[in-house]
Amino acid sequence: MAAVVKAGRRSTYHGVMAVDLFAGIPVNDYAAALAWYERLLGSPPAFVPNDTEAVWELAEHRYVYIEHRPGRAGHALHTVFVDDLDTRVAGIADRGLHPMNRETYSNGVRKVTYQDPDGNEIGFGGAPL
Repeated sequence: MAAVVKAGRRSTYHGVMAVDLFAGIPVNDYAAALAWYERLLGSPPAFVPNDTEAVWELAEHRYVYIEHRPGRAGHALHTVFVDDLDTRVAGIADRGLHPMNRETYSNGVRKVTYQDPDGNEIGFGGAPL
């Protein structure tokens, strides 16, 4: 759902409240995770609010961030749906990362899952071929 921006304010779109998303991923080794997520997402963070967090903007008002939280890492599970799954996966492979799992569901929807050094999982989903 897209948000409508008017005069600097976000409003609703077809009666649906606009949604901002910050999805967090706890990590044990911030430096290692930062390098890994830069490879996965194909860019440096959009911003670094402090010395323990890094934030990537996946789409307008939709973010994923890593946070140094020793002992809490390894439990995140996120799936991001993209327009062109094959191109996304090929780009990630070109940066040296390979998925831990590939699935195709009975309705044809596809999901490719990657696991970071701490065991957090981030998947990319795509429409049926």
